[in-house]
Amino acid sequence: MGIAGFKTKKELKAAVGTKPRFIETSMFGKEYTGDGRYAVVGPDPLIRKWYAEITVVEGLIHKVK
Repeated sequence: MGIAGFKTKKELKAAVGTKPRFIETSMFGKEYTGDGRYAVVGPDPLIRKWYAEITVVEGLIHKVK
């Protein structure tokens, strides 16, 4: 799944506490189902320069690995 608005993983880490905007990439349906852990790529789902695992709590980015 892609995450919109972040050119680097460092920018994503600085966004802890904000609401994520996901770009769905699965042809099998929506991947985002609310709170939980998600694997994301950036800066674009097609141009994969970085990968991260984020934790979403109460609809906000809580942690970035």
